[in-house]
Amino acid sequence: MKSLSLNRSIINEFILVGFSIPSHYIPLIFFIFFLSYLFTMAGNVFILVLYFSNESLQKPMYFFICNLAILDIIFINVIVPVLLKGVINQSNRLSVAACLSQGYLYFLVGTTQFFLLDAMCIDRYLAICHPLHYPTIMHKKTCAWLVTGAWMSSFVSHLAPSFFILHLSFCNNEINHFFCDAGPVVRNACTDTTSLQLFMFLSSCSLFISFFIATLSYIFILSAISKIKSVEGRKRVFSTCSSHALVVTIVYGSCMFMYVKPVQYQGVDEYDKTVAILNTVVVPLFNPYIYTLRNNVIWNIIKLRPMRITCFI
Repeated sequence: MKSLSLNRSIINEFILVGFSIPSHYIPLIFFIFFLSYLFTMAGNVFILVLYFSNESLQKPMYFFICNLAILDIIFINVIVPVLLKGVINQSNRLSVAACLSQGYLYFLVGTTQFFLLDAMCIDRYLAICHPLHYPTIMHKKTCAWLVTGAWMSSFVSHLAPSFFILHLSFCNNEINHFFCDAGPVVRNACTDTTSLQLFMFLSSCSLFISFFIATLSYIFILSAISKIKSVEGRKRVFSTCSSHALVVTIVYGSCMFMYVKPVQYQGVDEYDKTVAILNTVVVPLFNPYIYTLRNNVIWNIIKLRPMRITCFI
């Protein structure tokens, strides 16, 4: 017991190894990530400005997109500043508290995003498959409860793993990653992590449950679309959910690559870090532009009232 306390007192910070980048590429890589950060912030803030300045966007679909934008803003501010510092220094030092906080926020916001995407799937399912009942079901209170449920479900699913991680003793402070992902952090523990691994597995089931809900929703949506006789009608209906379908594919695809793999391949290599960049940098960057560039309603607002939007910004 004394030995464990000693080990824990020694480890008061973690070193994030990050990427192995040749020195002459560091300015370019930093510039790319920093530019991605700026564009992500600009795109998501633009969505918030559009939503709050236009009454025509006060609808469930745009309410969910607005909340997704807020999640993306939190998400990149949890990950990217630390990533940028690591690119410059070729490694990064974080206190144990800061590292564990980053890891918790990463999973809290990421899992909330899964459940929010499910809420958007349900919204599209009701709009396409039950259009007559849609206005009475998807009112403001329902939307608010769905968003609250997404946050609460995420919080509850990570409560037990977070409790166990906070009580770990660490023997090694070097993390082979550019952020404090749970797997690399737990591998540095001195103590038995069997119970923690079980709770982490149960927590990860939220990904599969969320994916199942999204898949089932789109099966019903595609089935309803296939019954529309006119080609023009099918295109028009599918256009209302195509942007969301693309985001769902990218988000779940990147997470599956990161976390669903055999036990013998649970270590982190450069390929895993590259996939993690897709999940932590590229996805939040693409989300606002996918939802705006492929949305005729938003394009019409931009064309009709560019001056008002500019003044609001």
